Amino acid sequence: MSADAVFPLLNQSTTVDYSGKVPVEHLDYDYIEKCTNVKYLEKILRVLRSGDEGIYPHLIKFCESHLEKLDPGSRALRKENPVATAASLPKDEWSQIVDELKTWQEETEKTETSLKQQSVFDGVVKENVPPIRGSNCSVPLTQTSVPKEKRNSSKHTLPRDYREWDKLDVEKECERIDVNVDKKDPPVIINTGPPNIKTKVDASLLTQQEKLLLANREKDKGNEAFRANDYEEAVAYYCRSLSIIPTVAAYNNRAQAEINLKHWHNAMGDCQRVLELEPGNMKALLRRATVYHHMGNFQMAAEDLRMVLREEPQNAAATKLLSSTEKKMKEHPEQQRKGKKILIQEVDEEDDNSYNDTKAEQAACPVEPSQPVGGEECSAAPAERGDMGNAQKKPHGRGDGGPHSEFNNSHHGHWRSKGGSSDKYKVTQESKEKVANGTSKRGSTASVQADQSGGGKGTSAGGNAGETVNLDAPCGALPPPLSRLKNEGNLLFKNGQFADALEKYSQAIQGYTDSGIDSPEDLSILYSNRAACYLKDGNSQDCIQDCTRALELQPFSLKPLLRRAMAYESLERYRQAYVDYKTVLQIDISVQAAHDSVNRITRLLIEQDGTEWREKLPDIPLVPLSAQQHRREEPLSAEVLQARAEKAARDAERKAEVRFTALKQEGNEFVKKGQYQDGLGKYTECLKLKPEECAIYTNRALCYLKLERFTEAKQDCDAALKLEPTNKKAFYRRAMANKGLKDYLACSSDLQEVLQQDPNVQEAEKELEEVTVLLRQSLSNASPTKPRKTVPITEVEGDEETSAVRNSDSSCRGEDVSINLQPTDAYEFGQALNAARCSGNAAACADLLASTTPERLPQLLSTQLDGHNISFIMQALDSHLLEKDPNLVYQHLNHLHTAQRFSVVLMLLEKEERRHMTQLFEHLSAVESAEFTKNDVQNLANKYI
Repeated sequence: MSADAVFPLLNQSTTVDYSGKVPVEHLDYDYIEKCTNVKYLEKILRVLRSGDEGIYPHLIKFCESHLEKLDPGSRALRKENPVATAASLPKDEWSQIVDELKTWQEETEKTETSLKQQSVFDGVVKENVPPIRGSNCSVPLTQTSVPKEKRNSSKHTLPRDYREWDKLDVEKECERIDVNVDKKDPPVIINTGPPNIKTKVDASLLTQQEKLLLANREKDKGNEAFRANDYEEAVAYYCRSLSIIPTVAAYNNRAQAEINLKHWHNAMGDCQRVLELEPGNMKALLRRATVYHHMGNFQMAAEDLRMVLREEPQNAAATKLLSSTEKKMKEHPEQQRKGKKILIQEVDEEDDNSYNDTKAEQAACPVEPSQPVGGEECSAAPAERGDMGNAQKKPHGRGDGGPHSEFNNSHHGHWRSKGGSSDKYKVTQESKEKVANGTSKRGSTASVQADQSGGGKGTSAGGNAGETVNLDAPCGALPPPLSRLKNEGNLLFKNGQFADALEKYSQAIQGYTDSGIDSPEDLSILYSNRAACYLKDGNSQDCIQDCTRALELQPFSLKPLLRRAMAYESLERYRQAYVDYKTVLQIDISVQAAHDSVNRITRLLIEQDGTEWREKLPDIPLVPLSAQQHRREEPLSAEVLQARAEKAARDAERKAEVRFTALKQEGNEFVKKGQYQDGLGKYTECLKLKPEECAIYTNRALCYLKLERFTEAKQDCDAALKLEPTNKKAFYRRAMANKGLKDYLACSSDLQEVLQQDPNVQEAEKELEEVTVLLRQSLSNASPTKPRKTVPITEVEGDEETSAVRNSDSSCRGEDVSINLQPTDAYEFGQALNAARCSGNAAACADLLASTTPERLPQLLSTQLDGHNISFIMQALDSHLLEKDPNLVYQHLNHLHTAQRFSVVLMLLEKEERRHMTQLFEHLSAVESAEFTKNDVQNLANKYI
C-alpha cells in the first residue's frame, strides 16, 4: 500500500493500531511528511531509532523535525544526557571534583580505622558481650566471655526414659496450648464504619499563607483517598480543606467524590458553588451535567454539555455523555413533559364583568386526564378566561388545550381583544391537564347539571360548589336559545366534559344554519370551540375541518390557526403545522408556544427532508396589517426586573472573564515571541475589562520597558503598587523605568525594596551595583567645585568695624534672619535646615531639632535627605543637643533611619562624615540613661555604621 493510499486513513483514530507493528511502507519521507497523528509518528520514530529496520540518520532527523512541528513537547523528542566525564567538563571543574572525592575518601577511611581500633568493652566490666565479627577487638585474657557463676549455674538436663513418653496425653497438651493462645491473643476488631475524621479545622490563628498551605495539604490527602477509591474519606478531607480556605479545586473534587457516592444533591450544591466562584468552569459544568443526567433532568444536562463542547470540542467525556443524554431524551420524552391536572375556565367575552366578581372565590376543580392529542404527554395552555372561540383574543402560551404549552411556558399569559383586555383562561399551579393522542375516551371528576328548561336564569355547576353562571347571557348576534347552548358548552368544556360540550356546540351550529342568521364571527367561534372539543378527544381530522371552516369565515383568526397547527402536528403533518405556526407568529409574535413549536418542528423537518426542507414547504400566507395584533406588555414586577438584571450581570461578568482570560493569554504569547507592541495592545484591552488587575499592569509595564517607553512603564508600576503595595515585580520594573529615565536615586530605592523582600534576586543585586556607580558619577558631575570669590578687605576704626562685622555676619551666616524654629511642613523645615547649614550654625540646627518631635523628623526630611544634611544633623546632635537632652538624641536617631532613601544616602557618605557619625554613637553610648541602654545604642549604631 502506498503512502498516498494510507494517508486518508490517518485522521481516523480507529484505524491506527498502536499495539501492532509499523509497516515498512510507513518508514518513508512522503508518508512521514503527510502524517499528522502524533502518537503514530512517535511510534515510527521509536522504530527508526531501534535500528530493527536499518539505520537511517537523515530519516530519523526528518521525523524528529516533523514531530517537533506537530507537538514540541512530545516525550519522544526527549534525549538523555550522557554521563559527565573528564572530557565533557572543564579541567578546573574536573580537578575540583576529583579533589573533593579524594578528601571524602580519606575522611571515610580515617573514621573507619578509628572505629575498628576503639574497644567495644571500654567501661564494661561484667557484661556478656561477644566481640564483633570481623573487627580487630577481642575479649581480654583476664575476662572470659561467660562468668563463672553463670557457667556452672545450671546442670545439663538428663534424657527421659521412653516409658515417660507413653504417659503423655497429647490431646490435653494441644488443648492447653490452644487455651493459652486464646488468652494471649485478643480478638481482632475490624472497623467497618465510616472514617472518624473531623470535617472542620480551626485555622483562625493562622496566617493566610499558612492557611493556603494547610488547605492544599488536606486537599492532597483527599486526592490520595480518592485514588484509593475511599470516597467517604476523600469527602471528609475535602471538607477540611474547604473549612480552611474555600477553593474551586476542592469544591470540584468533592463534587466528583459525591457523584461516585451517588449523593446527587450534595454534588449539585458543590457544582453550583464552583460556578458562583468561577463562572464557566468546564469541570463544574460537566459534573453538574452528570448529576442532571442521573437525576433524570436530561434537558438541563444537555444544555450544560453543549456549553462544555462549545469551549472544548474535543472533550470525549462530554461528547459521550451528550449522546447518551440525547438518546434517553428520545426514549423517554414523557420525562421531559410531565402531564399534570389543570383547570380550564372558559366564559364568553360578554360575561367578563359578572365573572370577575366571582373569579376570586372559585374553587379549582381538577379534571382527569382526557384523550391524548399530539402523540405525547403534554399540558394545557396557560390562560384565564374569555370566549374560547373568539378569534380576536390572543394566547400568550400555546393556546387552549394544546400540547406542550405548560412545559415550554412556565408563566401565565393573558388574552386581549382589540377593544379592550379580557382574561381567557386560568391555570392554577397545582392543577394541570394531560392531553395525548389516542382513541375516543374521556373521564371527568366534575359533572354539570344544567337547567335545560330555560325557566331560570342561573344554574349551579356541580363541579364548582357555590358558583353561579348565567347560562342565558347574550352571545353576540346569536338568539337566546343558541346563546344558551353555547354557554352550556362553555361550562361543560370548563369542567372537562368535552363530548357533552361538543354536542352542545353542534346543536348551536345546526340551529344557526336553520335560523338563517348572518353573523360569520359568531359561527366562526362555534366552529373553533367545537374544534377544541375534537382536539381534546383526539379527533384531529374533524378538528382540522372545523378550524378550516372557522378560518374561512374569519380569516387569520388566532385560535383556529393554533388548534389546526396542533392537530396537524398530532397527525405528523409537520409541513402544514409549520405553516400555521408561522402564520400565528405573524399575527402575534409574542405567542411563546408557537416559537417553541416552530423550533421543534424545524428539527424534525431537517431530519425528515434534509437541508432542502424549506423548498418542500407550502406557501406561508402573508398576514395583512389589519389582522396583526400588537399586544402591549404588562409592566414587569420589581422582582422579575431584578432577577433579569442579576442574570444579565452574571452573564456579562462570565463573558468578560472569558474574554479577559483569552486576551491575557494572547498577550503572554506575544511577549514570549518578542512582539511587545502586539502584547501591549492585548494588555490594554484586558485593563478595559478589569482595571483592578495588578498582574496586567506589571505585564504591560514590561512591554513598555522593552519598547523603551519608560514614563508609561513607571505609571503602570505605580498603578500596580497602589493595588498591591508589596508587589516585587512592580518595584523591579519601576526601578528599570527610573534607570531609563536616569533617576538613579529612585531606581536604587526600588531595587533595595526588592532585595529587602527577597535577598536572592541576583538581577536586582547586579542592577543595584551598577546604579550605585551611575549615581555617584551623576552626583560628582552635577556638583563641580565652586570657584572661589575674591573678598576685598578694608581697615576701619572703632565702631565702624564692629558694625561692619555685625552686618557681614548677618548677611553671610544669617543666624538671626533665615532660621525658622517652628516649621509647619517639610518645605519650611527644609528652608530652615538649609539656612542653618549654609551659615554653619549647628546650634540653630540643634534648636530646630529640639523643637521637632522625633516621629515627624523622617517626614520633614523626605525632600531634603542628602549626605550633607545628614552629616550636619549628626554634628548638631553631637555638639549641642547631646549634653542637653541625650534621650531626645536617641529618639531622633531611632526615627531618622526610617526616612525614605536613607539607606541610599548612607552609602554616599564620605569618610569624614562617617567618622562624625561614629563619634556621635560613641558619645551616646557613654551616657547613662533610664530610657536606653548601651546595647540599645549599639543595635541602633548597626543601622547607621
